[in-house]
Amino acid sequence: MSSLPDPTEAVASSVHLPTADDAADIAPGLVALRRELHENVELGLDLPITQKLVREAIEGLDVEVSTGEGLSSIVVVLRGGARRKDSTGVVPAVLLRGDMDGLPVTEATGFDFAATSGRMHACGHDLHTAGLVGALKLLHRDRESLPGDVVFMFQPGEEGYDGAGKMIGEGVLDAAGPRVKAAFGIHVSADADLGVAFSRPGPYMAAFSKMTITVTGKGTHASRPATGKDPIQVGAMLVGQLQEYVTRRFDIFDPIVITVGQFNGGTAPNVVPDSASLVVSVRTFSETVTARAEVELPQLVRDLVAAHGLNADVDYESVLPPTINDDAEAEFFLSTFADLFGPERAVRRANPHPGSEDFSRVLAQVPGAYGHFGVALPNLPVAEREANHSPRARHSDDGLADHALFLAHLAGRRLAQLAED
Repeated sequence: MSSLPDPTEAVASSVHLPTADDAADIAPGLVALRRELHENVELGLDLPITQKLVREAIEGLDVEVSTGEGLSSIVVVLRGGARRKDSTGVVPAVLLRGDMDGLPVTEATGFDFAATSGRMHACGHDLHTAGLVGALKLLHRDRESLPGDVVFMFQPGEEGYDGAGKMIGEGVLDAAGPRVKAAFGIHVSADADLGVAFSRPGPYMAAFSKMTITVTGKGTHASRPATGKDPIQVGAMLVGQLQEYVTRRFDIFDPIVITVGQFNGGTAPNVVPDSASLVVSVRTFSETVTARAEVELPQLVRDLVAAHGLNADVDYESVLPPTINDDAEAEFFLSTFADLFGPERAVRRANPHPGSEDFSRVLAQVPGAYGHFGVALPNLPVAEREANHSPRARHSDDGLADHALFLAHLAGRRLAQLAED
């Protein structure tokens, strides 16, 4: 795939982009917003307080704002003052995304702004939201020089609700008129060094699928198992056989990770039950392996169970596709960060991240890139850092200015390049 122009070229063009001093000016307001969001965390697709706080934070800006019909999303379109058509005959647009929902986790960070509701921004989406507000404010200052438009995607429901897919269904990719030409997002990491960014070309995060298995046999007395058909024994066999199958049938360099997260069966120690159930997490990193797993794993389960004379009902759900960065856009992502903050702070991952992310829905439809940004507390020893989703995940807001500045430059520089095409 062809590479994009050097991102520093956009800085030398007629596009005026924000400076570190500009970002420092708005940082106190972003920190205050982040902490208010953190205290008022909401879950899922319905985030009325969060939506209100974001709308208040961008009030008075010369932008187009719309809210979702089936979810508490916000889509903001910033129109450039120097809009011009690219080689395809349209005014280009670039999308920036920040997700806004939290998790059902009881917070134990010790922050004086900690949530007390049994919900927590344990994945740092409060920072994503504040950082995206910051990027909007920075680009708004220089909007008269922008040769295209920027779409800001404030998304609910990333934590298992497919908010990205729902926003795409409501038209976020076409909010500026023509479909966006590129899309970017960044995710904070509570256990990574403050101010360091990570990304890579190609597969970046895993697809997530869920396989629910019900093994049905014949119950009997536990002292006479031969008179029944034991679903627990066969289910236990599946736990091992699934692991063995993937190590022998799938390439270790295009891997599949299987975890049996739930195994339920039985009511008493002296009873062989009629049935047992397993719920399996399946992580894959390419579309080819994702498709293979969907066909092969249910068939494997049915065949193995049938070999023992029992029946298996298998429900295989493809929850999210893999997050696959466009090669050129990922290089642009890393180069832009390196140009702004120094090459030592822009890290190319050797391997994909094993988590899953619904920004994959966006990258399946438009070129773009996704990465991570370290926000560990500056003086916290590495051994005391806890990862996202922990009740003790402590995300620093010291990186918010850089977060906002980076997003603003991704959009501004990419628009400058698109306008030159």
